[in-house]
Amino acid sequence: MNDADVSKQIQQMVCFIRQEAEEKANEISVSAEEEFNIEKLQLVEAEKKKIRQEYERKQKQVDVRKKIEYSMQLNASRLKVLQAQDDVVNAMKEAAAKELLRISNQKKYKKLLHELIVQSLLRLKEPSVLLRCREEDANTVQSVLKSAAAEYASKTRENAPEIVVDKVFLPPAPTSADAHGPSCSGGVVLASRDGKIVFENTLDARLEVLFRKKLPEIRKKLCDQIAA
Repeated sequence: MNDADVSKQIQQMVCFIRQEAEEKANEISVSAEEEFNIEKLQLVEAEKKKIRQEYERKQKQVDVRKKIEYSMQLNASRLKVLQAQDDVVNAMKEAAAKELLRISNQKKYKKLLHELIVQSLLRLKEPSVLLRCREEDANTVQSVLKSAAAEYASKTRENAPEIVVDKVFLPPAPTSADAHGPSCSGGVVLASRDGKIVFENTLDARLEVLFRKKLPEIRKKLCDQIAA
């Protein structure tokens, strides 16, 4: 083999090695590009995920704040409605209390005292009781004691009880000068002689019992009116 053939063969080997190196370099470049794109995509997706999570976190905070604000507004509205209902109920109660003052000035008040005493005797069912009334009602009460005791005896078929009128009187009717002091619009309070059993049968006590009993019904009607 002459020098020209050797040179040609060497040149072919160099070309082959160069081509192989270029192909290998291309493969490495393509692989590196693919890995770069994959890593870049992963980074982008990771950032997107962080952004979505941050958005969701802030959205939840906004939703929570909205719910809290709505709940506070709802509670405030309910309190206003309840306060308005209380104002109406109190106004009704005050108006009824003023009407009670007229009862003791009417002719039928004597009959009412008789009925209140009989009712109290039937509730206590004691052989001897202590009765307390307003000082202004003392004479009227004394005038109906015998008839009230007799009616009790007739209804129970027992002996008429002894009724002792207490020398300590109930407070007088309320006045504009002393609107916040103790007062009584009328009626009586009866107790067993040992004081263990007390039945308050004043007009004020009966009004209080009636209002407590009717309060749910009154509130329901007020709510129905507001809803309408």
